[in-house]
Amino acid sequence: MNSEKILLDHGAGGKMSHQLTMDILLPVFDSPLLKGLDDGAVFQAGGERLAFSTDTYTVDPIFFPGGNIGDLAINGTVNDIAMCGAEPRYLSVGLILEEGFPIADLKAIVHQMGKSAKAAHVSVVTGDTKVVPKGAVDKIFINTSGVGVLYDGVDVACKNATPGDIVILSGTIADHGVTILAKREGLSFDVSVKSDSAPLNHLTRCMFESSRMIHVLRDPTRGGVATSLNEIAQTSAVGIKLFEDSIPVKPEVLGMCELLGLDPLYLANEGKLLAFVRPGDAETVLSVMRENPVARDACIIGEVISDNPGRVVMQTRIGGRRIVDMLAGEQLPRIC
Repeated sequence: MNSEKILLDHGAGGKMSHQLTMDILLPVFDSPLLKGLDDGAVFQAGGERLAFSTDTYTVDPIFFPGGNIGDLAINGTVNDIAMCGAEPRYLSVGLILEEGFPIADLKAIVHQMGKSAKAAHVSVVTGDTKVVPKGAVDKIFINTSGVGVLYDGVDVACKNATPGDIVILSGTIADHGVTILAKREGLSFDVSVKSDSAPLNHLTRCMFESSRMIHVLRDPTRGGVATSLNEIAQTSAVGIKLFEDSIPVKPEVLGMCELLGLDPLYLANEGKLLAFVRPGDAETVLSVMRENPVARDACIIGEVISDNPGRVVMQTRIGGRRIVDMLAGEQLPRIC
């Protein structure tokens, strides 16, 4: 590693996060399950294939249009299990609270967590609470872990992208990232935006009912669509070709990004997914997705190619091509 100290960029999901994982964590926690670097681990237990995932949420601010840190934590882990090709069943919740944190805020957060768990049809079955001195943590941090059961005949993983696969995106990008930035910096605009935080497990269940030829699923959170696609391209040793005209961005979100000098491809999403699907099944899967409220704007944004392995290349609106690289860090830290 080039830095002698941990920087915010090390937790942002980009090249520095990847370097931290590869140089420090993987050599110690040497496990075939971990080396896949998927959203969760998939393993056999008691005759069933299970998925297990964990995540910690430190978003700032903790309340924002479209949700708060509580539903973000529930939905985030539900989605990580769903991206493994599994039905989420059980969650744990760990709370780290700063001394002096308002009880009213805690009640609001926990209430939203309960609503989100009910909406996702999952149960919170265990947890832990710690309180630390004022200043030792910023208000509240939440850890959630989840367990789910894989659907029969499903095999999705970051390494499974195959030349010819069609890349489907479930809806507009950068909604969450722009919302957090606007709220954090006190920015006001003529139009309102809100986070897209939502559970995706009901959507993925319908997708698998329509086809078992879904090779990769990924929810593009930290680092956005560009980072997720680069991770898949590198792990699968394939190229990915994107079509700029096909990538959906709400006009108000695009306007804010242009004003602030941000690229929506790199901003976080909390209720969207990328699916890599066998060509013959892509239109069927896409049609099923569009019937779900969280994926009405689903569309095809690219394809997997054998050229340029490990690279993401975009065909621009004017007919040119440009490389879509992975950022070293994050345009906006503490996004989730």
